[in-house]
Amino acid sequence: MTSKNIILKIKQFNDAPLLSFGDWIDLAASKDMPYTKGELILIPLGLAMQLPEGYEAHILPRSSTFKNFGLLHASSGLIDNNYCGDNDEWFFCAYATRDGKVSKGDRVCQFRLVEIMPKIICEYVDSLNNPDRGGFGSTGK
Repeated sequence: MTSKNIILKIKQFNDAPLLSFGDWIDLAASKDMPYTKGELILIPLGLAMQLPEGYEAHILPRSSTFKNFGLLHASSGLIDNNYCGDNDEWFFCAYATRDGKVSKGDRVCQFRLVEIMPKIICEYVDSLNNPDRGGFGSTGK
């Protein structure tokens, strides 16, 4: 498998923390964000990016986000490559299950680039001519 270099154009806001690279790219809070249980919060990540043509970004919490902060991911976390203006700052949308605080520099989420879905042509039919599998939740316990 060959890999190709991909260029991300990144604009930082207010001395935002730099990206931390691995299989996924970690993103950190760009300011202190106190929160209370039951609150929906948008944590600013201090970055705007121009993604390469043909790619989108998928944002997910880090594996330690819930344990460390009591935050649940509360949005799809999908950024398409049209969201690339100078003021299109990325945020992590989270639901607080307890009172707490995210401090500037805390890595709360991560993203990876994914190729966009190809153009789809739908063909509507009366039958798929395949056996039924038994419905939702029927493949085992």
